[in-house]
Amino acid sequence: MSKWKAHKYRVGPDQKEYAEAPADEKLLKELRGAVEPWLTAVFQSEHLSVLLGSGFSAGIAGCGGKKFLSMSTIELDAAFKDQVNADAARSAKASGRGAPNVEDQLSSALRLLDGLRIAGDPKADAWGKSLDKILAGFATEVLKSEAEVAKILNDPSSKAYSVLMGFLMSFASRAASRERLNIFTTNYDRLLEHAFDLLGVRAIDRFVGSLVPEFRSSRQNIDYHYNPPGVRGEPRYLEGVVRLAKLHGSIDWQLRDRRLIRRPLPFGAPTSHSEFPTAALTECMIYPNAAKDYETLFFPYAELFRDFAAAICQPNSTLVTYGYGFGDDHVNRVIRDMLTIPSTHLVIISFDSAGGRIEAFLDGVQREAQVSLLIGSHFGGIESLVNNYLPKSAIDQVTFRKALLLERRGDRSPVVRKEGDDAGAQA
Repeated sequence: MSKWKAHKYRVGPDQKEYAEAPADEKLLKELRGAVEPWLTAVFQSEHLSVLLGSGFSAGIAGCGGKKFLSMSTIELDAAFKDQVNADAARSAKASGRGAPNVEDQLSSALRLLDGLRIAGDPKADAWGKSLDKILAGFATEVLKSEAEVAKILNDPSSKAYSVLMGFLMSFASRAASRERLNIFTTNYDRLLEHAFDLLGVRAIDRFVGSLVPEFRSSRQNIDYHYNPPGVRGEPRYLEGVVRLAKLHGSIDWQLRDRRLIRRPLPFGAPTSHSEFPTAALTECMIYPNAAKDYETLFFPYAELFRDFAAAICQPNSTLVTYGYGFGDDHVNRVIRDMLTIPSTHLVIISFDSAGGRIEAFLDGVQREAQVSLLIGSHFGGIESLVNNYLPKSAIDQVTFRKALLLERRGDRSPVVRKEGDDAGAQA
């Protein structure tokens, strides 16, 4: 259980806790004055990465009055189901997750299936069919959630669209002269990719191709450049480009011929779509068994976690987590390694303390000076966060030049200074 109050923030030496969400306008102005400039400064790090968990998708769906996919346990229907549930509970407890979820159940069930096949037990066929049905049902629920979010984002009266765009552009508007923003997610849905399409953001991942992209093991640091008018031989980096990695796979990754991973399934597609997996257990590349470490040794997860470690475990690196509950040991281990580098910084933004897991993680690393916190529905709720605390989009050279011009003229009024700071937040 958490020992923190419901709402807590810590930015540098300044930290406070509140039992109730701050509502007084004067207090809110003070909080904005403390938190927003700090985040603006942190986001100017040489290397900036974002890790998004299920709280991101749930927050966007909540803005439109919808609920996103639940990761709660499911009813198993095969022999040894009691033993599987017991093993899932032990696994969740060992990982610090607390109560088990569907990922823990499927992790235990997949190990049992391997054991039954090795032993030649006839119950293996029944478990294979049961798991295939469960994974297909899981994929169906993800697609239903995507369809609901798509309706919200297409509704002009919904605030979900503006909140989603404001959240992503606070990070994705990083100036092209800096290293690209790295976005990592443990989610299986395609909300991020759909948002990038709406925004016009170009995401670089390990997939190559247009109609049916294929996953490639090679990482060649491909980027986007353009040639300015009248300039030959001096290409410049294009703005609005991010690097994306889905650490736990995706609902539209399908394994074909035991060697190719492709993405043929549209966002929010119906289950009647021709590319919906007919053999989910062997084709659907989502592995809801991420509580264990051994999956990260296999393709494609080894490549994805190497990208994660390489991006954040370097000097002058900042990692921002949103909606991530610190329940995955293999992800937490990389973050702990990052914090052993003194110039790195971790910003944790969460709707709650994730059942005390965030506190437990911080107690284990003991790096208070390198960690900023925004916890609770006021600080971590995505709408309140976007409206009050996240830096605004940075690529606005006209406003930035105006602020510098007024400063040279001696105009140092608070309004002008604030405008200049916002415009140059990540420039």
